Amino acid sequence: MKGIIVAAGYGTRFLPVTKTVPKEMLPLVNKPSIAFIVDEFIASGIEDIIIITSRRKKALDDYFDHEAELEALFSREGKADKAALIAPPRARISFVRQTEMRGTGHALLQAAPLLGGEPCVVAYPDDLNFGAVPLARQLVDVYERTGSCVLSAIHEPGDVSRYGVIDPAPDGVHVRGFIEKPTPGSEPSHEVSIGRYLYTPEFFELLAEGWTQHEDGEYYHIYALDRMIAAGKVAWKRVEGLRLDTGEPAGYLEAILEYAWRDPAYRPVVERFIEGRR
Repeated sequence: MKGIIVAAGYGTRFLPVTKTVPKEMLPLVNKPSIAFIVDEFIASGIEDIIIITSRRKKALDDYFDHEAELEALFSREGKADKAALIAPPRARISFVRQTEMRGTGHALLQAAPLLGGEPCVVAYPDDLNFGAVPLARQLVDVYERTGSCVLSAIHEPGDVSRYGVIDPAPDGVHVRGFIEKPTPGSEPSHEVSIGRYLYTPEFFELLAEGWTQHEDGEYYHIYALDRMIAAGKVAWKRVEGLRLDTGEPAGYLEAILEYAWRDPAYRPVVERFIEGRR
């Protein structure tokens, strides 16, 4: 099982900072958001990770590389704790570039040659998950039972017209339909898809097939997904744990506060801030 992180986008909702800083490097206090995804993959047993980047994302390459000068400094000073903080993750990380912004389906095709015919978990760094079982592991468990692609979902009791919505099959495991942004009242369920997917090699074959028929504009994964659903080869999982959406500034701020609140070192800071405004 391999992992793909899609990190090629412009991040325009966070301008002006994303003019020079990749959105995926924006931190929750002191840890970049993309590092949470890498940690999730490793905790799920996924140690071959492909990161899809673009021209302005060299900071991602540097972050996951060795920092020789700092490592030497911390070694001389006997600061093993600081050396551990900057050590590269225990994973084999590869980078591919999407040289044209042609959509997420096109981005995934850039990574396909590195998969070696293996299934993979695809992550969008806008979605972070805090729970007892890593999110990627939850999808792998479903795949191991079904052999199918797996969509992650959360239950949204309110308006789902902004989401991709799953139409669950009667068995409660498979997917019989997927509707992007349904008009209010037409939604097949309130199970909305979030940014974590498990795709089989067959999915990538169909993704490549759809690309040959694509004429213009951005290319997404919907062609391949619809074909897999029609064949009964897509399952879904309502994920456990707390989902945080960092895709826009308000959600990102909430994620920072949640992360700080959960850490005993930072929680007093949040408490003092709240108390000072009562």
